Amino acid sequence: MVIINLDDFGMYPSINAAVIASIEAGIAGSCSLMVPCPGAQDAMRLLRRKPEIPFGIHLTLVCDTTHDRWGPLTARERVPSLLDAAGELFSPALRPELLARARLGEVELEFRAQIDTVIEAGLAPTHLDWHCLADGGRDDIFDLTVGLAEEYGLAVRAWLDPAREQLRHRGLPVVDHDFLDSFQLDLDGKAARYAQLLRDLPAGLSEWAVHPGLGTEEARAVDPDGWRVRQTDHEFLTSPEAREILQEEGIVVTDYRAIQQLWLARLT
Repeated sequence: MVIINLDDFGMYPSINAAVIASIEAGIAGSCSLMVPCPGAQDAMRLLRRKPEIPFGIHLTLVCDTTHDRWGPLTARERVPSLLDAAGELFSPALRPELLARARLGEVELEFRAQIDTVIEAGLAPTHLDWHCLADGGRDDIFDLTVGLAEEYGLAVRAWLDPAREQLRHRGLPVVDHDFLDSFQLDLDGKAARYAQLLRDLPAGLSEWAVHPGLGTEEARAVDPDGWRVRQTDHEFLTSPEAREILQEEGIVVTDYRAIQQLWLARLT
């Protein structure tokens, strides 16, 4: 069994189109929404039109793009520790600086703003995860997120062993195996690698974070370092081969709805 979750929904429109196609015509089962991004309103509109698509909130403190940038939802003067010297969200290359200076109270303000925006839009997320910060990047940020999940009735994606063990110790369900991030796969031979990973999928629950996108002119301009990863992800997810492997191997693609229900039962 595998969760194939599509991260970065809402980053920009051609990602949104690829995410929907990869779920409706491909093998993916769910997605995670980046609320501060330029394409977030379009993504939320799509989710309201398609309530059958399960989704989480991709909590965002990092901005990947060099132009058409996004900032925090919270007023900048309330979250100065989350901003770089130019008053913008930190880039992925500066994550260590972000994690060294981010005040937990300001992180909470921004996380709550992102969650509340989704709830106030009439949407029902299943879980929380993070953009560019494995397990939140710091123990206290992870603990904060688990507390928010409990408050809002959501589950949390746990990626690394310490976080998974912490949640198991509390009796909360997590995935059984190492997490796959599609940005860590080589572009050369990626489709064959995906096919082999599916055929070798171990018993238990696995999770893949995949990042589909379309190789449009917009994508190449906005996302010069990532669009090829996203295009090749989309090509495999929507390929006949991917569906054939699922059928041949009897693989069940699931999502966080069942995990959310188990979290709710355990925490209430």
